Amino acid sequence: MNDITIYDNGFNGNEWFVIAMIVVGTLAIWILPKKFTLTQSLFNLLIGVVFGLMFDHTIAVPPFDFYDVGDESHYQLFDIFSYTMYAPFGYIFVYFYKKWDVRGFYTLPYILLWTSMGIGIEWLSELVGIFHYKHGYKLVYSIPIYLFLQAIHLLLYRTFFPERKTI
Repeated sequence: MNDITIYDNGFNGNEWFVIAMIVVGTLAIWILPKKFTLTQSLFNLLIGVVFGLMFDHTIAVPPFDFYDVGDESHYQLFDIFSYTMYAPFGYIFVYFYKKWDVRGFYTLPYILLWTSMGIGIEWLSELVGIFHYKHGYKLVYSIPIYLFLQAIHLLLYRTFFPERKTI
């Protein structure tokens, strides 16, 4: 199936949304007091990009092909750039986790809060034309993906960067 679906052919809302998300996220990181080492910062920035790429290249391509990203059904240069908008979310997710010293039972509501925000951003992304759902995919199907990825993010962060106990 080599048919290409064209959803849009101009530089408009979806591209400006991606740029705005990158700028706002980068400004937030720049303004927030520094809590991480360079390695921790890079880990938290890159994990969002990696998770976005990993899931888009799992469920957004055949055999599943549940959605398209961007203006066309095949990847374009700007679609690759759009993955950088995920970077600030990974950083800010762990930033407030540490700042608020979330532990134990409170980890679940924290992940639920961020899943809600992720669903909200995805909904806006769909409205502006970044995501185009296909084959019956619905926004609600993303909830378990966000729950899973955020839990894995925290697990990996705590594994690679354990808290040091002070005496």
